[in-house]
This record gives sequence, structure tokens and C-alpha cells, in this order.
Amino acid sequence: MLDPTVHAALAAILPPSALLTTQEETKPYECDGLTLYREVPGAVLLPDNEGQVVAILRRCHELSVPVVARGAGTSLPGGTLPVAAGVVLSLAKFKRILSIDRDARTAIVQPGVRNLAITEAVAPYGLYYAPDPSSQIACSIGGNVAENAGGVHCLKYGLTVHNIRRVRGVLISGDVVEFGSDALDSPGYDLLALITGSEGLLAVITEITVKLLPKPQLAKVALAAFASVEQAGSAVGAIIAAGIVPAGLEMMDQQATRAAEAFVHAGYPLDAAAMLLIETDGTPEEVAGEMEEIKRVLAAERATEIRISSDEAERALYWSGRKAAFPAVGRIAPDYYCIDGTIPRAALAHVLRQIATWSTEYGLACANVFHAGDGNLHPLILFDANKPGDKERTIAFGDQILALCIEVGGTITGEHGVGVEKLGGMCAQFAPAELERFRSIKTAFDQQGLLNPGKAVPTLARCAEFGRMHVHHGNLRHPDLPRF
Repeated sequence: MLDPTVHAALAAILPPSALLTTQEETKPYECDGLTLYREVPGAVLLPDNEGQVVAILRRCHELSVPVVARGAGTSLPGGTLPVAAGVVLSLAKFKRILSIDRDARTAIVQPGVRNLAITEAVAPYGLYYAPDPSSQIACSIGGNVAENAGGVHCLKYGLTVHNIRRVRGVLISGDVVEFGSDALDSPGYDLLALITGSEGLLAVITEITVKLLPKPQLAKVALAAFASVEQAGSAVGAIIAAGIVPAGLEMMDQQATRAAEAFVHAGYPLDAAAMLLIETDGTPEEVAGEMEEIKRVLAAERATEIRISSDEAERALYWSGRKAAFPAVGRIAPDYYCIDGTIPRAALAHVLRQIATWSTEYGLACANVFHAGDGNLHPLILFDANKPGDKERTIAFGDQILALCIEVGGTITGEHGVGVEKLGGMCAQFAPAELERFRSIKTAFDQQGLLNPGKAVPTLARCAEFGRMHVHHGNLRHPDLPRF
């Protein structure tokens, strides 16, 4: 319930249809892709232009009202979890592609535009937008910028930060700012990289200039089966060591492969312990040469089966199972919990063996499907929220995976962000002095801490209470956070 003064201030900015305050209206916004954490907001605001966003933020700043910006709501670490005393600022109506510059290979889009819609809009010009998260059919480009999202082709073409030129946004004070420029570079500090992956803590994004790429003349994908996940992990390292940088290099274990096959019927080998999808693109000559080298490496790494897509339809079919892996796994268990951590490629075999061991110890199945080329893991722990003890074991299992990522020289996230899910992990990974620098950056943009409060960067007091070395006990979450 909003304070009457706040309600009156917002009602003066938005029409009644764009100011949602009843329980029935705000309940759908209580969580995002991480349904384990829920909080009903005081109100949901639906502006349709930048002027309204400016006015809203200015008034919230004056009245000290917390603001959580929200796009499509697909955030997996609880990045858009509402604050009960605050408002959700939805950018759902900001879904226009403002311009396409074929010669400069750029497009100016609003934050609510779906990732896939950009590629669909520029396809007639022979162009596409490279970052392609598995949720690209639904996720918004504004959310992609906020989390620095990647996708199956990030190994060769980079993350969101490598594929945008300019971001326009509004500070909590109501000031309009721009990061980067339409040129290839801009003077001063690289604030474009700072805003990308800032998880909504620094500004509300209202406009993005994305970089477009020419569609490759040809793309083919190799499907390789292995008798063990260790062999598949070794093959990943061997491909990179051979000097090959595929457009995509993904791995799925048997649990994930079987779930995806039952869902999309992609023709995956169900007897394989693990499977790699390796894509190469470019001119026909480049693709042929690179694919021959890939086949040579896969054979040397004891792949039990190697298939090469014969045409575009088969290539799309092979990828369809990988793209649908998350919903496919959701069909075989009442609930699943998606972990996001990144490790050095050399540690893949060791980490996957340890995950398998813990899976047995906890009595919880775990499907592994991930961006193997850059070591970005996405273990999916299967559980039943209604079964006593499953929730607690799932939390402990996930925490141990993230602790292991740190132990082998990796990080607690790759592309999903920190949100509320990994605040304890931040305490484990970063020293107090580093966290203080993060807090200083936040304060420089938002002194009162009103934008997306309680996310991404824990306070030093929280870390002190939590105990920075709790990582050894397999628990990376802060005790103040709500449980399942």
C-alpha cells in the first residue's frame, strides 16, 4: 500500500490505467524468473515515454521512494524483486524500434524490445543482433543490458557489452544521461561498460543503440557425443587449444539431452553421457576448413559420434534442443533451480565430476547445460518444493557449486547477475575494500540508494554479520534473505 502523498504525486504524472495499486493488479509483479523470492510492491507504474520516467524518478527521489525498474521479468537471480514500500517501474510499453541504420549497422531501440525482435526487424537488410540468450524470445534488450547477457554465440561475438554503442537513461534525480556514443569510441572513462551489467542500480535505461552484424554466408553445427562428461570437457579445451574460436560451443549432459529430446525431438543421441554442439560460420570456404579441423579434434578426443548439419533446417533443429533446455527440464520435475557460475575451461572436468558426486550425496538430480566455450555453467538442480527437505538440500547444493566456482578460480556469475540470490557469494568472492569501492560507485549515482535497493552489492555490515568465510560451510546466501 502506497503512502497517500506518494500515490497523489504519481497519480499526477500517470493516467489511472498506468498506476496499479490493488493487490490483484500488483500480485503478478511479486517475483521474476527466480520464483523462490517474492514481495508484492506498493505500486506498479507503466509509463509510455521518457518524460514520464523523468517525472516519476524525480518525485520518488524527492519523497525517498525505492524504485525497481523491470523489463520482461525473466531475471533469474531475482534482479527485479520488488520492495514492499516502493514501486516497480515497468518499461513494458517501451517496445519500439526507433531507427535502423543499414550503412552504420546499428539500430536504436527502446528497452522493452524483445531480444529476438531486433534480429527479426533487421533480417531484411541481411543483418542480425548477435547476443542470443536462451530466453531471447521473451527477454527485453533493456534487461540484457542490465545483466550483460550473453547466449550461445557469446564465445565468438561477445556479450551485450561488446554489442552496444550507446545507452540513454535517467538517474534517480530525474537527470537524463547518455553513456557511450554512436561512434566507435567516446572520450573519457568507459561508462558504457559500467552501466552494462549494473543490474538497475545506477540508472533506468530508456534507449539503446545496438551494433548489428552481417548475417554469415553459411553456418554449420557439429554434434558430438561422448561416453563421459569428462571426455566432453576435455574436448572443449582441445578445440580452443587448437586455435579454433567457434561461433558457439555448448555442452549438455545426458539428463539435459534426454529432457530436450523428449521436448523438441531434435534427434539427440540418448545413450551419450554428454554432448557438444559446435558451430562455425563465415564464408563456405571458412566453414569447410574450420569444420574439418573441428572433426579432427573431436576424433582425437574420442567422440563416439560426430554429425554435421546438412542444411539450415537441421542446424536450427540441433540448436532448438539447446535453446529449449530450461523449459524441457521443467517438464521432468516439479521445480528446478538454475545456477549461474563461471570457471576456467581447464577446470570443467573436475567441476562436473564434483557436481555429479554432490548430486548423489544430496539425492537431487542435476542437469548440466551450459556455454562450455567460455566456462559459463548452468547446472539445473531438480527438486520438489512440496517435499520436506528438498528446498534446504537444493539451497545447500547450489551454494556448494558456487563455492567451487570461486575455489577453482572462477566467479559466482557469468551472465545472470547477482540480484538478491548471490549477495552472500559477493561477500565470499570480494574483499571488504573491493565491496566498499562498489558501494562508492553506487553512491555516486544514487546517494540515497533508492534504485533497486538490496541487490547485487551487499553492505559491509551484512558481510560482517554473514561471515565472509561461510563459503567453507557451503552457504553463500545472507541469512536475512527470504528462503524458498
